[in-house]
Amino acid sequence: MSELEKTFGIKVSPGAIYPILSSLRKSGLIEVAREGKREKKLYRITEKGEEYLKKHEDEVEEALEIANKLKEFSELGGREVAQVLREVIENIDKLSEEQKTALAREFSEFVKRIKIILLGGE
Repeated sequence: MSELEKTFGIKVSPGAIYPILSSLRKSGLIEVAREGKREKKLYRITEKGEEYLKKHEDEVEEALEIANKLKEFSELGGREVAQVLREVIENIDKLSEEQKTALAREFSEFVKRIKIILLGGE
């Protein structure tokens, strides 16, 4: 899981990854290569999994491209932006009208500055 974070810049919880691994194993796309210390399992792709990847090569490439873009976005501060937006959404009902007005103003300025950058300015 730390390898996923290092490679793609995303944190993955065991609760998310283990059901996926289980499903891939049941489908015959991966298998347990060996078991390490502390019940740590190492997986490898099966021949069926290799065939699946070849058959879906375009989709895999697209997914990897998106993952790489998300990693770079995260490295630029995108993770913090997403986190603060989550916090705003979670607390929106607790904010005063003044706070909401201030947020609207900040969001508007932020969006304008980002659009200028995307259009080649600054």
